[in-house]
Amino acid sequence: MAKRTLLSWSTGKDSAYALSVLRQTAGIKVEGLFTTVNQTHGRVAMHAVSETLLDLQAQATGLPLRKLEIPYPCSNEEYETVMGAFVNEARDQGTECMAFGDVFLEDIRKYREEKLGSTGITPLFPLWGLETDQLAKDMIDKGFRMIITCVDPRYVPRSFVGRQFDECFLKDLPTHADPCGENGEFHSFVYDGPIFEKPLNVKADEIVERDGFVFADVILRG
Repeated sequence: MAKRTLLSWSTGKDSAYALSVLRQTAGIKVEGLFTTVNQTHGRVAMHAVSETLLDLQAQATGLPLRKLEIPYPCSNEEYETVMGAFVNEARDQGTECMAFGDVFLEDIRKYREEKLGSTGITPLFPLWGLETDQLAKDMIDKGFRMIITCVDPRYVPRSFVGRQFDECFLKDLPTHADPCGENGEFHSFVYDGPIFEKPLNVKADEIVERDGFVFADVILRG
């Protein structure tokens, strides 16, 4: 019997591609998504995507979404309280696995494994160990379409926010930046791809700088 699985959902390319991989993995059944939302601003943490687009995106995958509200600012203790309660609830409802789109950050993987270690829920990392230059190209080649919603200007020029994640974007990236932004250089919003029943008609709008990051507000067209 396929293992009942929930996927950590950021609205970005890694979680979207992870869903595609999981749907083709024998013995795994993705039953839903879960996302942390900044309760003050009503936006997905770090990616800064509005709840409206988050909901539409989840609907397009055909999967139920659980939104976990966290305060702003949010301490690690507060975050762990919210996540711990959710994990216990999911376990009690029969969840067997939780999947994440991490690729190579060992400390993050270890943290997730430690937090799930005593719960009976198995952590899954379907993208783990993939070469990010090839992964970025595969995402584009397989029809995933993304807008850059956030950049860290210490590593990526401000002008990159609001751009499409495409071959031109990859070509223009500074050589020190990871092609998938795995070190936090940038974040994205996926609006089309093979995981969706239909694409979202969106565009990058207002650009703001906050907490040392540059954000582009993604909105529905017309």
